[in-house]
Amino acid sequence: MKPRLLDLFCGAGGAAVGYQRAGFEVVGVDIRPQPRYPYEFHRADALTFPLDGFDAVHASPPCQDHSPLSALVGAHGTGHLLGDIRERLEAHGMPYIIENVMGASMRPDIVLCGGMFGLRTYRHRQFEVSGFAALTPPHPPHRILTATSRRRERWAQGWHVSITGDVGTYLGPAAMGIDWMTGNELSQAIPPAYTRHVGEQLLASLAVTA
Repeated sequence: MKPRLLDLFCGAGGAAVGYQRAGFEVVGVDIRPQPRYPYEFHRADALTFPLDGFDAVHASPPCQDHSPLSALVGAHGTGHLLGDIRERLEAHGMPYIIENVMGASMRPDIVLCGGMFGLRTYRHRQFEVSGFAALTPPHPPHRILTATSRRRERWAQGWHVSITGDVGTYLGPAAMGIDWMTGNELSQAIPPAYTRHVGEQLLASLAVTA
């Protein structure tokens, strides 16, 4: 039987697919409908959904208030969720992973970048892990330019792209390793390669302690 992982603030499932590829059965929870989430899904509050029956938890609380863009667009009002979910997971005691943008106030146990996995976006994300150890792959130099405008044109010229806003679906597979989301969902997602990397290390830890 596969170990079960609870995917809180799951969005459309970028993290989930990585954990599934690593060897987990994944169950998603989000307060909003997620019609393209690829596995079992519950529309519910991540702060109250039952944690029992799972071997580990991943949480990706909203990042808007932690992003530098918040200075331009204003506060989203969800910044407290990062601390709230950490407190809940620490109290429960099972292994957990919290993922967020680089500006978030959290312990950066590992930092992952698309360049580590051959993707055409850099998209740095930090991961706080508890209950196991995770290693960061080699971080190659950023030698390819990143487009934040005229993305379709520059993408065709070989540039990387910044995944912000509704970027359209044409760049999903090569930039993010995702082919089932809308452009807006892509902008909120993380590449499955990131969580496959973390998940394989978590799975090895669970096997040792079983």
